[in-house]
Amino acid sequence: MNQQRHPREDTLTDIFGTQEMRCPAPTEFIPKGKTAPEVAYQLVKDETYPQTQPRLNLATFVTTYMDDYATRLMNEAINVNYIDETEYPRVAVMCGRCLNIIANLWNSPEKAEWKTGALGIGSSEACMLGGVAAWLRWRARRKAAGKPFDKPNLVMSSAFQVVWEKFCQLWQIELRTVPLDEQHPTLDIDAALKACDENTICIVPIAGVTWTGLDDDIEALDKALDAYNARTGYEIPIHVDAASGGFILPFLKPEKRWDFRLRWVLSISTSGHKYGLVYPGLGWVVWKDKKYLPDEMSFSVNYLGANITQVGLNFSRPAAQILGQYYNFIRLGFEGYKEIQQNSMDIAAYCHRAIGEMTCFRNFAKEVVNPLFIWSMDPAYEKTAKWTLFDLQAKLQQSGWMVPAYTMPANIEQLIVMRIVVRQGMSRDMADMLMGDIRNAVEEFEKLRYPTQSRLLFEKNEKQKGKVYTH
Repeated sequence: MNQQRHPREDTLTDIFGTQEMRCPAPTEFIPKGKTAPEVAYQLVKDETYPQTQPRLNLATFVTTYMDDYATRLMNEAINVNYIDETEYPRVAVMCGRCLNIIANLWNSPEKAEWKTGALGIGSSEACMLGGVAAWLRWRARRKAAGKPFDKPNLVMSSAFQVVWEKFCQLWQIELRTVPLDEQHPTLDIDAALKACDENTICIVPIAGVTWTGLDDDIEALDKALDAYNARTGYEIPIHVDAASGGFILPFLKPEKRWDFRLRWVLSISTSGHKYGLVYPGLGWVVWKDKKYLPDEMSFSVNYLGANITQVGLNFSRPAAQILGQYYNFIRLGFEGYKEIQQNSMDIAAYCHRAIGEMTCFRNFAKEVVNPLFIWSMDPAYEKTAKWTLFDLQAKLQQSGWMVPAYTMPANIEQLIVMRIVVRQGMSRDMADMLMGDIRNAVEEFEKLRYPTQSRLLFEKNEKQKGKVYTH
């Protein structure tokens, strides 16, 4: 006599023998019934297999490796809402401690027990908070002087991150950009000051430009701005976008003056999930003093029976990243951070030298100032090449590497470059493998009889500019 099979018995079947593995993954509607956890896990896990593995993704700045204890600690806090300060008061304390540590790394002059700063989902939110504070301070000064305050502007180089474009669009602020060129691969200070006027809320130099890996000369900008403000009577401040450099400069170049030691630097933002070495979802912004954080940015809310004062665009968020950052500060200390950042710099410099020794390439900068750099094709080689850097990107992707190729910002947009970002988790052995894969790819490209599609498109665009190429 056949017994009716209980539905639960299906979950005891080998994962790849289940019906779910024979069916397409849901794309429009939630499944009618339940799925065994091990099967659901495998279905989702399999979706990620064709992707580049995180540690081979040299396009991203985001941390892709943390040690087992850090990962365990963060996983255990994934269900903790950081904003529930009544229920989780120690999380708020750890957040304050992190802000104190970061502020002091940046030579904060503030004497208060708790430094003035805020937590963000990433450096993008931190940038926005720094920008909003500058805008509100400028608006308050204009109102007090009885002057119009409807045409604010912000000045920075054209190598800005998209968050600044978002910020200016959302808050209706004119974004005035200073183009890069071969003579000015970083912010042209004279041009930046010429773009300023009484409606400029701040100038934003970058420590660790994502496009190039270089640093704007913030100390020189501060000196020039000091003279400019004295001459004009303006009070244009500096907000430093230190998404990458904020966790590089204090450890590798502590003598370099780029931070709160400078007169007009009133706020600095950084990313905890880049060279802060924490998994994604963390940014920090610090002000020079509490007086530079407008009162209207602090929101007090009666939340679950407690009055909570918060500065930020987001409210609820996991506490895991805060624990991860505080763990890193304890676990690594100053020396540990210095060793990791120095290793990243050394490996980046090694790759920079190796790329520079290949006759087909030309490095954008002579030296590496952050653990990332860009290069282009050598102009003489490019004239007869049958391939482009976009082909090299695709070829490397076949081996699992993600090394992006892209065009530069306005004014030098004709330049195609590639970029390598070195982070914790990148070893010298991995660098050797990458350089080997690049050399092998170039050898294959040099055997091509006909140009690639990307090369033909490149030549078509160049011919429109009057340039002729022969193979």
